[in-house]
Amino acid sequence: QVQLVESGGGLVQTGGSLRLSCAASGNIFSINTMGWYRQAPGKERELVATVTGTGFANYADSVKGRFTISIDYAKKTAYLQMNSLKPEDTAVYYCNAHLRRWNGVDFTSWGRGTQVTVSS
Repeated sequence: QVQLVESGGGLVQTGGSLRLSCAASGNIFSINTMGWYRQAPGKERELVATVTGTGFANYADSVKGRFTISIDYAKKTAYLQMNSLKPEDTAVYYCNAHLRRWNGVDFTSWGRGTQVTVSS
C-alpha cells in the first residue's frame, strides 16, 4: 500500500550535480525518518544520508560537505542534493523511509533503487 518512487538518477561527469527525489505515497500518517543508501558493485550497502522528523541529519563521512538531504513534508518527498560528484559516488542509490501509518503503527519502506553513474 505504501510506495517510494525515486527519480533524478542518471549519468553525470565528475564535479557535476544531481538531485534525487523520493516520493512516498499510501497509508502514511507521518514521516519519522527518510534517508538514502547506496550500493556499488562488489560492496555492501552503505548509509549515505538520513534525516529525522526533528531535523537531525546524518551523513556518511565520504559525502559530508557535498551532499544535502532534505524532506518536503507536505509532498512526503525526500531529496538528496549531490554536488561535486566523484566516480567513487557511482552506485545504486536506494530511498528508505521510516513511516507511521494512520493506525499508529510504524514501519520501514524501501525504494527499488536508482542508478547514479559519475564519469571520470
